[in-house]
Amino acid sequence: MPADQNEAEARLRRDLAACYRLVAMMGWDDLLYTHLSVRIPGPEHHFLLNPFGLLFEEVTASSLVKVDLDGKIVAPSPHPINTAGFTIHSAVHAAREDAQCVMHLHTVAGTGVSCQEAGLLPLHQEAMLICRQLAYHDYEGVALDHEERPRLVADLGDRNFMILRNHGTLTCGGSIATAFQRMYRLERACEMQVAALAGDRPLVTPNQAVQQLTHEQGSSDPQPVADQYLWPALLRKLDRMGSDHRL
Repeated sequence: MPADQNEAEARLRRDLAACYRLVAMMGWDDLLYTHLSVRIPGPEHHFLLNPFGLLFEEVTASSLVKVDLDGKIVAPSPHPINTAGFTIHSAVHAAREDAQCVMHLHTVAGTGVSCQEAGLLPLHQEAMLICRQLAYHDYEGVALDHEERPRLVADLGDRNFMILRNHGTLTCGGSIATAFQRMYRLERACEMQVAALAGDRPLVTPNQAVQQLTHEQGSSDPQPVADQYLWPALLRKLDRMGSDHRL
């Protein structure tokens, strides 16, 4: 592998391992299940996925598994991968060159909203910033069938937020930092909706003009802020906690 590509992979390994630790820290993990992936630069279209059998809080840079778009492990690893994870992530990576990182979660709030017929409602600022950028994909069973991939990709289109009906949430981005920031906003929006609906009181919904204004305010590219400010701050937090994700 060329030296620059090798260094790029090493950096992505460290950042993806950090992302797994952050997901665990946020309480978004689901034992051994759900998955985060990143595409390695180069013509091979290889990407990194978590080793099945490790908790998210155990994932390190060196333990991540490199696979190709056919699900074949292309670098020696003692670990298998999650087959359903491969189906979802390979679909997005193959179709979206701009989606370097893909995150998929099964949180209580995110899955709860995925079961609500209306989906994410424009009840609060966090939802209004993203709800018009949000795609939906109907549940087809555990994602083991590769024939589902074209339908998932068609439903996602060019959007970067998705609710998988009766299943969970998905975000993608041009960097790990961007995908994480988007997932934070989506999960936060779902948590706020669950809390608002649980209050059993009449709800106030902003008018269409305010919804449109807030949508426009949230449509700018988040990657510069995510890469330059948010991600370094999160890495510092992991360091203060004594994380060994870089190993």
